[in-house]
Amino acid sequence: MRVQKIALEEHMALPENVEKAAKYLRGRPELRDRMLDNRDQLLADMDAAGIELTVLSLQADGIQEILDRQNAIDTARRANDFLAEKVAKHPTRFQAFAAVPLQDPEAASRELIRCVKELGFKGVLVNGYTQMGTPDTISYYDQSEFWDFFATVESLEVPFYLHARDPVPASARNLQGHPWLWQSRWAFGVETATHALRMMASGLFDKYPKLTVILGHLGEMLPNFMWRIDHRIRAWPSDPPIPIQRRMTDYFQNNFYITTAGNFSTTTLMNAIQWMGVDRLMFSVDYPFEKISQAAEWFDGLEVVGEADWNKMARTNAEKLLKLNVPGRKTASA
Repeated sequence: MRVQKIALEEHMALPENVEKAAKYLRGRPELRDRMLDNRDQLLADMDAAGIELTVLSLQADGIQEILDRQNAIDTARRANDFLAEKVAKHPTRFQAFAAVPLQDPEAASRELIRCVKELGFKGVLVNGYTQMGTPDTISYYDQSEFWDFFATVESLEVPFYLHARDPVPASARNLQGHPWLWQSRWAFGVETATHALRMMASGLFDKYPKLTVILGHLGEMLPNFMWRIDHRIRAWPSDPPIPIQRRMTDYFQNNFYITTAGNFSTTTLMNAIQWMGVDRLMFSVDYPFEKISQAAEWFDGLEVVGEADWNKMARTNAEKLLKLNVPGRKTASA
């Protein structure tokens, strides 16, 4: 008998904002319905797949695409109250990550504190860089104006999930004319991996050594490149030097966790385990964009790891990271 699984990258939408996700729904109305969960389909799918607990979060691009500061603040609060209602109805089956308005880092800190201390949320999920004022005015989180927010994240002892999004079209001419390169096929990974590397190279994790970041999709390709990144940094130092105290790989292995969300490749998983260690891998689906049944069938059928390591990825790593204490069913048929 195997333990039941925990999933961490599973999305819902405010009814008022679901149409903003239309570019990711690809004309499939069933995805829209599942994102709104009008039919409690998620619970039924979880039961069928042996998933005891799902951590809910706001859909991409979420709060980060809202150009008006006050609108972002107000929408984040409504979104978190919406997620809290979902959790309250099924507290043994759902938990949540906070949405925060990083258009105003101080407001984002206040909202995260409210979500963790009052609503019981287990961390924060941010949908990539933040836009403000105009679509091409963007901020990445290596920038110093966000560091006080990360001090709050670290002090609350919760993880920061850096979720993927497309690059701004104006800065991605290499993708223009090739629509198949956008979104989860390629652009998500390149954009998010670059963002994570910027955070590593900024000195952020030297200042906040206990800060924890989660990446989906088996690490956004970074396990394949970390050796070469450090190798070339040593072989060809930048001018000015990168302001960090350790290798990039050290930050990746000590400050990051990665999930299987949307990347059900055994070969890629084994490479990630070799780089990160099994204690930093966690099961996820990427609902509703991926099928829970497909994710579970692949993960439940893994024979390349032992039972103890499988259980860590399925459940216990997430329990430790998110400080979960979930009563209920603990085993499911393999």
